[in-house]
Amino acid sequence: MQNKLSEKKRFTIVGRMRSMSHAFRGLWIIFKTGHSIWIGCFFAAIAIFLSFILKISEMEWIVIIFCIGITLSAEGFNTAIEIDIDLTSPEYHPYARDTKDVAAGAVIIVSIMSGIIGFIIFLPKILNLLV
Repeated sequence: MQNKLSEKKRFTIVGRMRSMSHAFRGLWIIFKTGHSIWIGCFFAAIAIFLSFILKISEMEWIVIIFCIGITLSAEGFNTAIEIDIDLTSPEYHPYARDTKDVAAGAVIIVSIMSGIIGFIIFLPKILNLLV
């Protein structure tokens, strides 16, 4: 019986760099093919701008960054699912449609959650500026 390390690929710097290049290629694909990711980036930029202007706390920064990350990640997963469904089901199929719609629905859930959190953090601070 062979050593378990020899059965798996061994850790190498070159291997890790290759993996990172695949990950960055994936990011490129998300931005190239996923139109909704640009909307997410727009709202992320607004949230970051407001965070600086309104001088939010460290904990609020953590929450905002988490919301941005989870929303953009959900967009990435949605894009991956859409690509896979297009490959595995090139002809129309109701299950393929359902799969895509469910993935898009998950993005909407995360986006709404992030929006609500943004309102909870930013709205009182904006109202304090106006009063």
